[in-house]
Amino acid sequence: MKELLLIIDMQNDFIDGSLGTKEAQAIVPLVAMRAAAARHIIFTQDTHGEDYLTTQEGKKLPVRHCIKPEQGWEICAELQPYVNAHNVLEKPTFGCTKLVQVVEDYDKITLTGLCTDICVISNALLLKAFYPEKQIEVDASCCAGVTPESHQNALQAMQSCQIEICDCTK
Repeated sequence: MKELLLIIDMQNDFIDGSLGTKEAQAIVPLVAMRAAAARHIIFTQDTHGEDYLTTQEGKKLPVRHCIKPEQGWEICAELQPYVNAHNVLEKPTFGCTKLVQVVEDYDKITLTGLCTDICVISNALLLKAFYPEKQIEVDASCCAGVTPESHQNALQAMQSCQIEICDCTK
């Protein structure tokens, strides 16, 4: 079985920057542990331009974040050893449509990262819709939501859609 670790938006702005949370900070070592053990890794990177606040998303979430090439846009330092020129997909929105082609040859895809209730759920559902027979799972211990409550709600919604929820700490 060919397995992929998909690390969603583990960027400075979501960890300790403009949209950071203590829950996001807490998962960094766990995601790094998963990355160290993984054979195949793909990162997604939320990517916005200077005009972000004038976009539809920017008007609904008026917090400047992940502006390329600012420091907040960068994938966190703890995961940099696993980043290369071929395994990062920039995305201008919640879901990364490029994933559909990139994951085609994998049998099992495990999602980790930020935020459970926005980008993790968007990408998990996107992949499940395109590949209903692939094993898609989310490691709940390696994800954090905007709030702990929204994290739990997103996990429940994904589970309802036949996405497996696991916990690498157990």
